[in-house]
Amino acid sequence: MKINPFHQNPINPYKRQEAKVEQAELQKQKKADKVEISAEAKEMQGLNKVQEGRQERIDQLKAAVESGTYQPDASKTAENLLKFYRQS
Repeated sequence: MKINPFHQNPINPYKRQEAKVEQAELQKQKKADKVEISAEAKEMQGLNKVQEGRQERIDQLKAAVESGTYQPDASKTAENLLKFYRQS
């Protein structure tokens, strides 16, 4: 005589959980980060006049340091440091 267990479920409950985990992983992979740059920001990137002026000044200072003709003004440096720390 064969005795069958009462309410035997032929589906393994662990398989169901495994399928849910796999679906969650697939959903995570479908999501992607996206960055959009506004028209104003693109325009700002195109206008590098301030940066060009800074680069010219940096090149002048580098040349003066390399040639040994750069003479920093200590009092002006100290004055600017004081201004900076007073604003903070």
